[in-house]
Amino acid sequence: MTQTTPINGNGHADVLVRVEGLKKYFPIRRGWRRQQVGAVQAVDGLDFEIYRGETLGLVGESGCGKSTTGRLLLQLLRPSAGRVLMDNRELTSLSAEELRASRRHMQMIFQDPYVSLNPRMTVGEIIEEPLRVHNVGVGPATRSKRVQELLARVGLNPHYVHRYPHEFSGGQRQRIGIARALATNPGFIVADEPISALDVSIQAQVINLLDDLKQELGLTYLFIAHDLAMVRYLSDRVAVMYLGRIVELGERDDVFERPLHPYTQGLLSAIPIPDPIKEARRERIILQGDVPNPARPPAGCRFHPRCPFATEICHTEDPVFRNLGTAEKPHHVACHHAEEIGLRSGHPQMPTVRI
Repeated sequence: MTQTTPINGNGHADVLVRVEGLKKYFPIRRGWRRQQVGAVQAVDGLDFEIYRGETLGLVGESGCGKSTTGRLLLQLLRPSAGRVLMDNRELTSLSAEELRASRRHMQMIFQDPYVSLNPRMTVGEIIEEPLRVHNVGVGPATRSKRVQELLARVGLNPHYVHRYPHEFSGGQRQRIGIARALATNPGFIVADEPISALDVSIQAQVINLLDDLKQELGLTYLFIAHDLAMVRYLSDRVAVMYLGRIVELGERDDVFERPLHPYTQGLLSAIPIPDPIKEARRERIILQGDVPNPARPPAGCRFHPRCPFATEICHTEDPVFRNLGTAEKPHHVACHHAEEIGLRSGHPQMPTVRI
C-alpha cells in the first residue's frame, strides 16, 4: 500500500474527523438501590484527527478502549464529555433524528461476522436494509440492482441474494458485512477488528478488499486491530492506545521503525522476526504485570507500573502528549523519557508485510 496524506487546496491536510477531549465513563453500581460507587474510565480524554482518504490504525491490548472509541465516533455510544466533529459538524450535539440522517455517511464493519448478521434475513434483505432506512434508491427494482452491485464489488456472486447467513463461510459473511456498510455510500467507516474472527488464510483477502475499496471509493477508515502486521500493511498513520488514552500517534513507518513510547516498543517486541539471527540478537522489552484497573488508574503516567524506564516523575506527573516530530511529519507521544527512548530505537522491530 502506498502511504498518502490527503491535501486540500490550501496545502494543509484535509481533516474529516476531529476528536476533542473525548471521554466515556461507565458507572459502577452496587447494592439493591444501584448506587454509583465509581466508574470505569474506558476512554479518558482523547484528542486526534483523521484525514480524509486515510486509514488511521488504532492498536492496543484488549480492554484499552479501542472499540469504545470507534463506537463513540459513530455515536453508537454517547460520550461522557468531549466532542466529535465530522466535516466540521458536531455529532455530539445532534438530535436523534439528525443523528440518524448523518449515519448514512458513516458506517461500521463489526468484529464477528457470525453474530452481526441477522440469521432470519436473507443476504439481499440484510444489504438492502440500510437503503430502506435511509431512503436510498427509488423502488424495489433500483434497490435490488444496488444490492447485486454491492455483492459483486465485495467478490460474491450477485445471485446469492436469496441465501441466508448460515450458508456462508466466515470470510464470506464478513464480505456481506462490508457490502452492508457500503450500501449508503458512506465516506467514513470504522472497521472494528474486522479480521480477528477469521482464519489466517482468509484475513489477507479481507484486508486486500478493504484496501482496494479505499482506493476505488475514496473511503476513510478507522481500522481497529491487535494484529500489528495487518495494521502496518493497511494504515497510513497509527495511534497506540493504553488504558483509555492515546500514548503515541504518528505516521506508520515512524511508529514501527522508531517507536518513542515504551509501551509501543513492548508491543512490537512481542512480534517474532522471521530471521533467527536477528531474532536472537535484538533487544526484547518485556512488559511486566497486567493492565491496571480502569476504574482506579495509577497516578502520574498510567503506564509506569509496567514500564522498564519509569522514574520518580513518572509516578507523580501525567506526561504531556507532545510532538517530537516535525510540523510536516508529526510524531506525538505521551512519555517523560521519549527522547531517551527514541535514541534506543533506530531499527525496525518487524519486517514490512506483503500480502
